[in-house]
Amino acid sequence: MSIVVRDVREHELDSVLALNNAAGPAILPLDASRLRRFYDNAEYFRIAERDGAMTGFLVGFGSDAGHDSSNFAWFAERYPAFFYIDRVVVASRRRGGGVGRAFYADVQSYAELRYPVLACEVFVEHDSDPARLFHGSFGFHEAGQHVMPPRDGASAGVRASMLTKELCSYAWVREHYGDGLPDAPWMPVARHAVAGREAR
Repeated sequence: MSIVVRDVREHELDSVLALNNAAGPAILPLDASRLRRFYDNAEYFRIAERDGAMTGFLVGFGSDAGHDSSNFAWFAERYPAFFYIDRVVVASRRRGGGVGRAFYADVQSYAELRYPVLACEVFVEHDSDPARLFHGSFGFHEAGQHVMPPRDGASAGVRASMLTKELCSYAWVREHYGDGLPDAPWMPVARHAVAGREAR
């Protein structure tokens, strides 16, 4: 019954797409080409497994990514460095079972070594109280609200609560290690760094 969080594999993208598009109105729909861009460019793209079955995924981008989301741009205008959770999706049958908490523990352990702020949004219109309470329990605070513009297509006009969390470990890590993080087996590594190692 344990939850395993690991990097997504290319052959799992169809399952990720189906999971995303079955998640309901609180999650923006995806098509295969945009999901492929996530796979090619996201700094963090991990899935959760329980009993050998995929139960969710989380996609995240560092502030230098040039990600084309208007919500990402909102944070970029206000924060010089941050790690952005683009989306986290948990299968409906697994909600409330700890998968979301496992993801947030994992993504924070990744981000706090590299970024001072963790950022995400929750849509206000879609019965967001449980999601806002969940994020509040992890120390997120509302930094403002953002209405998605017409270029965002079907999601235009959706109001988002923009949430941030200061990562208190970042300053200490930066002071002691700078950009030279040690290669420790317990430490999460960026997906593209892993791919580069495998290519050598």
